[in-house]
Amino acid sequence: MNFFEKYKKILLIVGFLGVCFVMGYFLYAVFFRPVISVPTTEGEPQATGTGGQLPDAGAGGKPIISGGDKGEVTETVLPDNPVSEIALGGLTKTAALTDSPTLEPTLSANGNEVQFYDKNDGKFYRLDKNGELSLLSDKVFYNVDNVTWAESKDKAILEYPDGANILYDFDTKKQVTLPAHWKDFDFDPSSEKIVMKSIGLDQDNRWLAVANADGTKVTPLEALGDKDSTVYPAWSPSNQVAALFTESRGFDRQEVYFVGLNGENFKSTIVEGRGFQPKWSPTGKELLYSVYSSDNDMKPSLWLVSADGDSIGSNRKKLNLDTWAEKCSYVNESEIYCAVPDSLSEGAGLFPELALGTKDTLYKIDTRTGSKKIIAIPDGDFNISNIIVSDNGYNLFFTDEGSGRMYTIKLK
Repeated sequence: MNFFEKYKKILLIVGFLGVCFVMGYFLYAVFFRPVISVPTTEGEPQATGTGGQLPDAGAGGKPIISGGDKGEVTETVLPDNPVSEIALGGLTKTAALTDSPTLEPTLSANGNEVQFYDKNDGKFYRLDKNGELSLLSDKVFYNVDNVTWAESKDKAILEYPDGANILYDFDTKKQVTLPAHWKDFDFDPSSEKIVMKSIGLDQDNRWLAVANADGTKVTPLEALGDKDSTVYPAWSPSNQVAALFTESRGFDRQEVYFVGLNGENFKSTIVEGRGFQPKWSPTGKELLYSVYSSDNDMKPSLWLVSADGDSIGSNRKKLNLDTWAEKCSYVNESEIYCAVPDSLSEGAGLFPELALGTKDTLYKIDTRTGSKKIIAIPDGDFNISNIIVSDNGYNLFFTDEGSGRMYTIKLK
């Protein structure tokens, strides 16, 4: 018997213990050994701060880095207080205005108050500049599904889940029942007329039509047939167009037509995508819209185009912001505020529910140049809708889609 065979078991045990010791020391060195501070000599700069963090911006404040267009990086320097009381382009204080979920808030006629439907108690309220609530009406409207406000803000069409529709006048406290087969309403600039879809059981009895706000004097504009989903009642502020409709021109293109009140032969325009969502500018000279396409991973993209008379279809420009037009609001003809998701999954345009859990940042767009900038990063995880800006430009209001509650940010 040689030496190895005689002491084989002992050598194996010793070797095993050695391996365990080496591994134990390695774990200790990596995870548990205390860090020894190295003293510096007088006059040498000393590191302040934690590894992995961005350095302070100095006396001017701290930098917040945010993504720009197509990989562009923009930097906004905030004051030393990381949450600003007013919108300066960085993290901004966001205050809750309601405890209950709301529906279709809108700017009041005076331009500085907000009125809305409270889903919990079924009543309509006005919120003044001091945050005080008052009733628009003491009448209760249970389970309203949708609200369409008149431009005058003194009346609205209320739609219910069972298809029932009523027009309610908040000044006179009177209501009128509208036909249950009407849907997709919009008021004209005078608030005296409406455009809607009249959907009969037979496709031959489906029309885009206009009527007085109380439902009288109905006038058909165009037969809908089976094109209901591609027709968009949207009365222009210029009072020239009552609706828009689209026709496919390939997988990633559609042609948009403008429907006048008197059979006018308006120009059309091409949009590069599907899922068309339009929003008129305050004068009706311009159209903001969003579409999704395979060129942008089926995410919604914002565009601007001229939409008045002979200029229809001209000056079209892509804004390079991935969001929906319904998450935007015109302040005036040259300024738009939009809520832009910090990230969007591929296919979000086709399936908007993919974006329900996203966090939004607020951008301001200059329609004259197409330039945009971050105006505020809300200090919470908000999925923003129903953006409203007061006429004096001091406050921005919005709804959080997750909770339905209303919030405000100070712009000045």
